[in-house]
Amino acid sequence: MIETIAVGYDGTPGAEGAARWAFDLAARLRCAVVLVHAQGLLGRSEEAEAEQDLEEVAVVLASEYGVDPTRARWHVSQGDPCSALLRAADPPIAADLVVVGSRGHLGSAGLPLGSTSHELAVHSRVPVVVVPARTH
Repeated sequence: MIETIAVGYDGTPGAEGAARWAFDLAARLRCAVVLVHAQGLLGRSEEAEAEQDLEEVAVVLASEYGVDPTRARWHVSQGDPCSALLRAADPPIAADLVVVGSRGHLGSAGLPLGSTSHELAVHSRVPVVVVPARTH
């Protein structure tokens, strides 16, 4: 049973597509969604703004998809995106499923998986869904 979905979120179109996919699933399963942001993706001066934006994205998407806003939250984690998402399977998130877009900041249309989604697929202890770019 899926109780919590962790979504890698860095503000890119791929991450937004993954978040929308996860919120759609969460609405059907009545489970929680945690948007996970790896700190350090943005410059220090932009981090506080990025965290505020992340919180707003969680609330907006929850309402759009009919997910109880108390079941949607954000989590900022230290380190690289892959490590942050691998740790999402552990408390305090304890995700049962991890969702990512197929490409992040350095995306290339010719490659189906980015380094983060590939590493997650290889090393994750919980199922990983990679949302294809064409669904964004």
